[in-house]
Amino acid sequence: MSIRVLVADDQEIVRTGLSMILDAQPDIEVVGVAADGREAVRLALALRPDVCLLDIRMPGIDGIEATRRLAGPTVDAPLAIVVITTFDHDDYVYGALKAGARGFLLKDAGPDLLAQAIRAAAKGDALVAPSVTARLLSAFAASQPTPQRTQPSDALTAREEEVLLTVARGRTNAEIADELQISLSTVKAHIASLMTKLGARNRVEIAIWAYETGRVRG
Repeated sequence: MSIRVLVADDQEIVRTGLSMILDAQPDIEVVGVAADGREAVRLALALRPDVCLLDIRMPGIDGIEATRRLAGPTVDAPLAIVVITTFDHDDYVYGALKAGARGFLLKDAGPDLLAQAIRAAAKGDALVAPSVTARLLSAFAASQPTPQRTQPSDALTAREEEVLLTVARGRTNAEIADELQISLSTVKAHIASLMTKLGARNRVEIAIWAYETGRVRG
């Protein structure tokens, strides 16, 4: 069954290009396109795609607000969001991740990484472009006033701390299993436990918590 995708970007040539690349994939189908954030939210709620690919900078409602409306803390059935941007130092990307996006992608990433990003978001599996994500989260966290740290509901175990660091560095479940020499099912169990203890909705929020608490510094 194909992964259904909504593409939103205010530049027609970009929308067309992204749609052509994704439609060329055997397991991905573009079911809608939008030229601004307001239209993206409307179409997303009507179509309920598996993944929304949103430009971070759009007129009307930008990618951050669109993400918040589709995947924010108050949304009962959040959609999978990947934000896309031109610059990896764009602080707005961090805002989008905090608003509920599962990852982000650079516009010059290329067809393979674009498809990988969509598949990863559909599975909720991993941060996209982990090295760029790590640099962005680290730089942003370092530039902000010290936030009020949210403490876990229960203390993390030594193994959970290890898994936390690998998630924050953008490792996939398979890579974590290989690195820590544990089974895939054990990795999934630890990630589920981390989400519960940290009050995180997804692994992106786990990564953000790791940066904000100083566990990872880039």
